[in-house]
Amino acid sequence: MKNFKPKAWMLPQPVLIIGTYNENDIPNAMNAAWGGQWDMNEIMISLGSHATTANLNRCGDFTVAFATKDTMVAADYVGIVSGKTTPDKIKNTGWQSVKGETVNAPVFTCFPMTMECRIKEKLYESETGYYIIAEILNIVCDESYLAEDGKPDVEKMNLITFDPVHNGYIALGSRAGNAFHDGKELK
Repeated sequence: MKNFKPKAWMLPQPVLIIGTYNENDIPNAMNAAWGGQWDMNEIMISLGSHATTANLNRCGDFTVAFATKDTMVAADYVGIVSGKTTPDKIKNTGWQSVKGETVNAPVFTCFPMTMECRIKEKLYESETGYYIIAEILNIVCDESYLAEDGKPDVEKMNLITFDPVHNGYIALGSRAGNAFHDGKELK
């Protein structure tokens, strides 16, 4: 076994695309990996000081989409180009958006699934950013990504995960087993 200095190598890390509107109602997006489920209908995201955080300070509505192999290049772009210096950076991605059904935030139509969220609480707010706890108000899924049972089919989505060890993206694979079932073999 080899030891490493402590690092936030939680695996897998999602590649989240946070969508907001700026003060001129222009869609903005950023790439975030430090987020996850907080409760049954809530998520948590760690945000630094970005154009997105300024947008969230004005309006607590936002969307969260999950990056895919097909959206990877543009998803990386919105993570490395600031909305502070390039307020219309979405034009370079080629993404189209519609206004969310339940939130005042853009839904980028190139993603298979998007959560419409509203900030419930900000934690540890400072000049360098904050953590948000947000309520999921609606989930939008492109119908071509639905399974036979009518629910989203994650395998069809070609989602990617962030590799914090080597600063890369890894495509998620196929179903490996059945949760709350396969472990019964050991009973």
